[in-house]
Amino acid sequence: MYGMVPFYTRFWELAFKETRSATVRGRKDLPDGEYGFLELYCDDPKCDCRRVLIDVVTATTGSKIWATINYGWESLEFYEKWMRNKESARESCGATLDMLNPQTEYSPALLELFKWVLQDQAYVERLKRHYRLFKSDLRSKRKLTTRSSRPARGGAERDRAPSPQ
Repeated sequence: MYGMVPFYTRFWELAFKETRSATVRGRKDLPDGEYGFLELYCDDPKCDCRRVLIDVVTATTGSKIWATINYGWESLEFYEKWMRNKESARESCGATLDMLNPQTEYSPALLELFKWVLQDQAYVERLKRHYRLFKSDLRSKRKLTTRSSRPARGGAERDRAPSPQ
């Protein structure tokens, strides 16, 4: 079964270096603090959903998820064609709160904060790059698993994993 997996589980150093956060002070709709946007990607190597799930967290509240946001960067037409369901396509396109995952009273304000952060095109491109890295890593590991799980031919030959470059 496939699910959404944190980016940091495959790319710890890169995630640590490139996870976006926003510091909030003096807003009426959010407590003061630094909010981190943790990226989760689909771990189905065949899936090409072109979206990220964002868990909004803070360092001061441990593993508490303050909001869960879907962000799909492709057009509505892309998601309608890919999902074959107009309602699901609307929920996958752009930034929306994910109703299947944890939310808090602050989730709507955090969604607006995330939409503000998305105005930075370099951040949007970073999310797309992280998606491609994650999917590429999944596919390469899947190929290695498939190759190594095949029985050796004639008992003498064995498939070898490609050497790192």
